[in-house]
Amino acid sequence: MNRPNIWSEGREILFEDNHLLVINKPAGLLVQGDATGDEPLSKKAAEYLRFKYKKPGEAFIGVAHRIDRPVSGIVVLAKTSKALSRLNEMFRDSQMTKTYWALTGKPPIPENGTLVHWLVKDTVRNVTKAYSEKHSQGLRSELHYELLGQAGNRYLLQVNPVTGRPHQIRTQLATGLSTPIVGDVKYGFIAPLPDVSIALHARQLQLQHPVTKEAMTFVAPLPDAPHWDAAREFYK
Repeated sequence: MNRPNIWSEGREILFEDNHLLVINKPAGLLVQGDATGDEPLSKKAAEYLRFKYKKPGEAFIGVAHRIDRPVSGIVVLAKTSKALSRLNEMFRDSQMTKTYWALTGKPPIPENGTLVHWLVKDTVRNVTKAYSEKHSQGLRSELHYELLGQAGNRYLLQVNPVTGRPHQIRTQLATGLSTPIVGDVKYGFIAPLPDVSIALHARQLQLQHPVTKEAMTFVAPLPDAPHWDAAREFYK
């Protein structure tokens, strides 16, 4: 059996113990399988564990949350059912701090603030619409954002979503600030990126370990893509 070629410690594998496998997901990779039939992150992770530990059968991998296919960054997978059930509860109740980096074509006005919308997902078209007033079919969605600075001819925003809705950051930035994410033609950016990703990266996640209760912080390096190069100077 060949070792899956996307994995390397410290780059794609950010952390592993008996209960968790934390991955820096490349843009373009599904987290869970869908109608396309493309191999998802969850299957690649199971293959990785099967290879590493020489398991004769399938390795358990539980998915507690997802990030969109064109988005890169942190995904926490469960290696045990105990960890999965507790992670599900933590993500459902927003018991963690999520930090994203996003590149936009123009600066937000104001440069920092809080956005609240009611989001309605169109599952047929796979798009989400944001309403500034309460909507009977909408889910209340909140995020905090701040402009970190200019990155080349783009602008780097740090975004902390309070809730976790489908396409939340993408549609709230586009609707609430008129600053669609670079490459995100679905939500109004003028042109796609060459690799068909969007410039949104799940940069950091802070949470309590679901089993040991230890406070943990994971940080994911930016992708090796030219559109992120100017943002690297903002590393702390």
